[in-house]
This record gives sequence, C-alpha cells and structure tokens, in this order.
Amino acid sequence: MKKAKKVIKHQRMRFRSKFEKDIALSLKREGVDFEYETLKIKFTKLAVYTPDFIFPNGVIIEAKGFFKPSDRTKHILIQQQHPEYDIRFLFQNANNRLTKKSNTTYSAWCDRHGFKWCHKKIPSSWTQNL
Repeated sequence: MKKAKKVIKHQRMRFRSKFEKDIALSLKREGVDFEYETLKIKFTKLAVYTPDFIFPNGVIIEAKGFFKPSDRTKHILIQQQHPEYDIRFLFQNANNRLTKKSNTTYSAWCDRHGFKWCHKKIPSSWTQNL
C-alpha cells in the first residue's frame, strides 16, 4: 500500500517537505523572487522492454491479464520512440476497465493509442505468412 505524501503548509503555499518550506521562507526573507513547482518537465526513463511473444513476421504480442498504468505508460513511450515495432495486445478480458472508476476499457485504450488488440485468442490473420 502506498504511503500518503506528507504536505507541509505555510500560509497559502504547500510544500513536500519541511526542508523545502525552510528554503522558501529563507528566499522570501532575502527578497528573492521564485516559483515553487510550477514547471513540469517530461522525460523518458531508460529501461528495457522484453516482449512476451515475437512472430517471424515481426508481430510482437504482449499478453495481459491486468493492464497496469505503468505498463500503459511504458507502451506509449515504446510506441513513440520505436514506431518500427508492431506491438499488439492479447487481453484475457479486453472489456475490463482501466480502473474501477474509469469507463475506458483495455480495448478502448488500445484503439485510442493506435494499438491492435484481441480478446482471449490471437486471430489467425496475425500469424499468417510465418
């Protein structure tokens, strides 16, 4: 279970730690203008992906029972950085929702992000010309 993030409050500002709060107070005392956590910088993490099944025709099959958020993020990054790979999903249940509160299913997520997918069984068209 994830531990809740501790939030340190000072007047109307919220900090992630007492140390950051103390720095901000010091900067204010010295009359230094600053912004706190107003910039978001996207980055990709260096990691290695090992596909589940690879066919001689180049099709890669990723078999998923539970489709974790980290897996979804990983596959979007792979798709963006390596469009030459034909990664497709085989879901145990393509009608599962991403989360309990989401209306988006695994299959709808794939459609939205341009991934081919199938439910329970790999279509023969994916394994032709092997």
